[in-house]
Amino acid sequence: MSIGLIALLDDIAALAKVAAASLDDIAGQAAKAGAKAAGVVIDDAAVTPRYVTGFSAARELPIIGKITLGSLKNKLLILLPAALILSLVAPQAITPLLMIGGLYLCYEGVEKVYGLVLPHAAHAHESALEATSLDAKSLEEEKVAGAIKTDFILSAEIMAITLAAVPSGSMFTQAVILAVVGLGITVLVYGGVALIVKADDLGLMLARVRTASPMGAFLRSIGKGLVTGMPYFLKVLGIVGTAAMIWVGGGIIVHGLEAYGIGGLAHLIHDTGEATAHAIPVLASVLRWIVEATGAGIVGIVAGLIAIPVAGYAVSPLWRYLKSLLPRRKEALANEKK
Repeated sequence: MSIGLIALLDDIAALAKVAAASLDDIAGQAAKAGAKAAGVVIDDAAVTPRYVTGFSAARELPIIGKITLGSLKNKLLILLPAALILSLVAPQAITPLLMIGGLYLCYEGVEKVYGLVLPHAAHAHESALEATSLDAKSLEEEKVAGAIKTDFILSAEIMAITLAAVPSGSMFTQAVILAVVGLGITVLVYGGVALIVKADDLGLMLARVRTASPMGAFLRSIGKGLVTGMPYFLKVLGIVGTAAMIWVGGGIIVHGLEAYGIGGLAHLIHDTGEATAHAIPVLASVLRWIVEATGAGIVGIVAGLIAIPVAGYAVSPLWRYLKSLLPRRKEALANEKK
């Protein structure tokens, strides 16, 4: 009996070692996959703060909380199972879906630029798409919904990059890695965004420190710097976020075309980046990234300029027509029941 017990304990120890190794492997793969998605993570962090701009300080954290919850739902409840199912039954559908998402990002980003360059025309375009809300509650709901839609596209790209970086294995392992990366990135992005948007409140608190010591003077100077600098920082971050939407969307489109054998744009952007890096080797990596991001951004601008009239004259009228059918359908069903 003692030998049997020892053998059982040995088996349990072996299983524990295998489980520990599996957990280490999952953690390592999640870290590597998350690192590959870092570019999109930065874009996500840059895009989000503009959705709380213009609201009172009391509403900033609740709005970020709503967006965070929506982001978690996007990643864990929709995109994770969808990614696993698509990779299993229809892997060929992932690329066109990502390209549609990339086109939406280009549309969103170029629309913001359009609003800065031609504000009256942009306002007319937005009014044609949907009636403008006047009360603060509706405006907040619209902002949150817009942020969650944009997050959905960026999250889809993050999950696709993560899935591509995960070696083929059991579906359970892939699901755990996707969940770990999705949860970790969401906490990182929106935790950082919360710190950014509340930095001015921290600065105000530090600026009111009354201690006469050198440390008190130092804290007051830091606080005044935060209060003065944060509005400018948020404006710069908003510009970076808009640019990020355009170049990430353009990059998705370029890589999608390459996957379908139309690789001219991808090769041109890559070769231009390599040539620039060879010409100025001191800043090779930085210059290569700048050139390739600029190339993707140009593609994104062209795609967005095409998408704006398409959305205004085709997609929006069709969407309004389909929404108008819903009340009619409900009325018809109610009459049938009578």
